[in-house]
Amino acid sequence: MFGLIKKGFAKTFGVISEAKKDKIITKDVLEELLLEADVTYDIVEEIIYYLPPQNEVKRADLRHVMSSYFIYEKERIIPDDKPFVELILGVNGAGKTTTIAKLANLYKKNKKSVILGACDTFRAGAIEQLKQWSIRIDVPIVATQQGHDPSAVAFDTINSAIAKGIDRVILDTAGRLQNQTNLANELNKIVRISTKAYEKAPHRKILILDGTQGNAGVAQAKAFNDIVKLDGVIITKLDGTPKGGALFGVARELELPILYIGVGESMDDLIAFNPDEFLDDLMDAIFA
Repeated sequence: MFGLIKKGFAKTFGVISEAKKDKIITKDVLEELLLEADVTYDIVEEIIYYLPPQNEVKRADLRHVMSSYFIYEKERIIPDDKPFVELILGVNGAGKTTTIAKLANLYKKNKKSVILGACDTFRAGAIEQLKQWSIRIDVPIVATQQGHDPSAVAFDTINSAIAKGIDRVILDTAGRLQNQTNLANELNKIVRISTKAYEKAPHRKILILDGTQGNAGVAQAKAFNDIVKLDGVIITKLDGTPKGGALFGVARELELPILYIGVGESMDDLIAFNPDEFLDDLMDAIFA
């Protein structure tokens, strides 16, 4: 895992290393380095404010301040219910469908049975795309035709999981409808119908964020959080961007754990986010 964390943030750590010209890290130098990594200006100023008053920045002090942004990592929901139902949200193009497949593959590797629910009945091709993934990773799927009621698909998927004793249910959802109100109504209906199918469902509502968007994705995340109270975030495509510093904004603004990160194209390139490893690698880039 250590190598994958470093791989996922290679471009972020690279821009920091390239921008660094001095061995001594002053507060001015630190500000420049963090801005290069797409940490927002207000968070950079906040970090510097909470550092000790001397101008030279020490590794231990910086790591201590930065670790406070990931306190929500300690509040993860433990998937001990069966079936454990996850509702996956995100705009089109964020890598939602591929991430669902990677998540199902990860659960299978951990000896958990999985079923998919193709609840994105709005976007042309979404159902077929998820069907293809279900065949590729060999997991069952509940699907219908484009335009059908997505909440009915959620209901049927959860009932199928209960009947067959399946461990995990992963429900895809639409990332865009005609307007925000339509999207909000649909997502809230899926949540209500899921709860009717199984009292505790959905156990976890996860947002998929495109890492290449950097801090632009934070506003998007807030919009989804306002519609359906989220429980966690998965950030994709991190291997292709130098904007890893945006994780601080995501963690602070949403007050949610970053559950997984996508660090490549293969099915195995979805890994649990470990803030301690991320911070250690970030400190190495700044202070090496």
